[in-house]
Amino acid sequence: MFDVLVIGGGVSGMQCALVLGSAKEKPFAADKKIGIVLHQKASHLQNALFNNVLGLPEGKTGAAILNEGQAHLTKVYPHVIQIAKEKVLEISGEAGNFEIITNKATYHSKLVVLALNYAKPLTITGLDEFIAPHPRAAAKKDRIYLQNEDHVVKNGLYACGTIAGWRSQFAIAAGSGAQVATDILTLWNDGNHTKVHDKI
Repeated sequence: MFDVLVIGGGVSGMQCALVLGSAKEKPFAADKKIGIVLHQKASHLQNALFNNVLGLPEGKTGAAILNEGQAHLTKVYPHVIQIAKEKVLEISGEAGNFEIITNKATYHSKLVVLALNYAKPLTITGLDEFIAPHPRAAAKKDRIYLQNEDHVVKNGLYACGTIAGWRSQFAIAAGSGAQVATDILTLWNDGNHTKVHDKI
């Protein structure tokens, strides 16, 4: 049983996992089991080139960011379990007991974060009732999102990044993933607003 399972290894999913992982020294997060299903091949980041992101050197590629992000997560927060080369097929259940079925295994998690891209079709069974036209994408692109209120699709089920209705912009996606992570940390911290920053 995971305490939280992030589905999707793009910008928002990786950022969410990094922030969650960084709270390991906090008493309310020390015993939490965190996982991420790395759907990186489906990420639009694979073909991206960045010249306009604070902190990234000019010419940084999205493919490099995906590789470096995964290595960073492995090195700095090895307690975050990475599930690679699996595709999520179905999500069912409710807060405290979600079931996530992939092409290789079945997982259970108290909370689930969906960090998928906004392209059609969304092939995960169990999410159809939440799918709607994307509010911040060009209509001709025919993108989708999961209806949510402040990233919450339903109790215990979060969306971040483009699938939450945000624009496909690196800083926005990263911020959305970090927001969901801090919301989950706040939940674990008995509702006390929580953020995590390391200090020199």
